[in-house]
Parts: sequence; structure tokens; C-alpha cells
Amino acid sequence: MGSDAPRSRGTVGGRLEEMSELAFYAAVIVSIFAIVDPIGTLPFFVSLTDGFSEEDRHVVLNRAVMVLGGLLTIFALIGRFLFAAFGFTLAAFEIAGGILLFVVAYDMLQGELGRTRLSPQDREEAIARRDEISVMPLGIPLLAGPGAISTVMIYEGSAGSDPVLILATFVGIALTTVAAFLILRYGQRILRALGRVGVMAMTRVLGLLLAAVAVQFVINGIFALGPLP
Repeated sequence: MGSDAPRSRGTVGGRLEEMSELAFYAAVIVSIFAIVDPIGTLPFFVSLTDGFSEEDRHVVLNRAVMVLGGLLTIFALIGRFLFAAFGFTLAAFEIAGGILLFVVAYDMLQGELGRTRLSPQDREEAIARRDEISVMPLGIPLLAGPGAISTVMIYEGSAGSDPVLILATFVGIALTTVAAFLILRYGQRILRALGRVGVMAMTRVLGLLLAAVAVQFVINGIFALGPLP
């Protein structure tokens, strides 16, 4: 650490490539932010808290981002132990996680939240039980969905024993949690500034980035399996 020369390390999917620490951190942060997609969640947060007092809206927001940060941190911490406990390899999880991320990315590119995040029935139940929406569905699965959980587990599993790489996942989670708080905190102003068209355009851009990450996960997983018989 401290050298300007890139060194060999695990990439987003576990393949060893030459990349700088800065590039690795950037890849982790952008990937986690893209899959959490607080910008795409913004219209749902605004609509689900419509009519709330400012104090109640803050309570919902605080709980939702606590669920986001807490859940992703927990799975980042225990991810490698889950690999060992269930006996599946990182390569298998990369391929499965990549397919899941690509489904989410495809829905984002179509301007949809996707079936893995919020169904019409979930939305109706959330509106009927507004006191619980900070956990379900805002915290889970709108922010911390299965795609986000898979992403942090894959990154942490590919970090090996390098403390710099291990820290990258937690930095990505922390920055994404702070960004989600700020975006949802000032959501109504952002919606007025961007409009729904602007929000959908940004969601599509994040979806494109996420699709590239998903494909890379699958490619890295296939290569990590070794030569096929």
C-alpha cells in the first residue's frame, strides 16, 4: 500500500488482475450504489410518505437507511462464512449473483424497479401499513434487496486476506448509505429539479453500469471454475 504501481489482487469477481487500489475502490463503490439505486427508489419513498409530517418522514427515512447499512454490513461480514457453511464456491455464487444482477439491471434499463424489488401487492400493503414501511419495503427490498446482498458478499468473498480490499466493501456500503440518506432526505426537491423523466434517465444509466458488472461477475465465475472437461 502506498506504491503507485498496480499490484495483483482479486477483482470484482475474484479473478486476479492488475488494477490500482483507487480503481478497485471506485468499482466497488459504483457497483454498490448502482444496485442499491436510491435515485430509482426516490419516487416510491415520496409517494409512500405522502401526507406524513416532517418528523414522521424523518423517522421512516432514518430507519430505512439503518436497515440498508446494517443488513449489507452483516452480510459482508458473514458472507465468506456462509460460503464455507453451505459448501458452495465463490465462482458459483458469482455466476448466480451475476444472473440476478443482470435481471435487476434489465428492469432498470426498461424503467422498472423489477420483480426482485417491489411488487404491486407489496406497494399496496406498504401504503396500508405506513408505520412499517421503513423496514418493508423501503429498507428491504427497495434499498437492500437480494441483488445488493449478493454484490457485497461477492466483493467481500473475492477480497481474500488483503485488509485494503476487505475495507473497500465497507467503504462502499457506508458511502452508499450516506448517499441514500441525502437523496431521500431531499427527495421532493430532487424530484422537482429532475422530474420523473430525469429520474428514469439516471436509473437507466445506473442500470447500464450494473449490467456490465453483472456480465463481469458471470465471466469471472466461469473462468474461476477452470477448464471445462
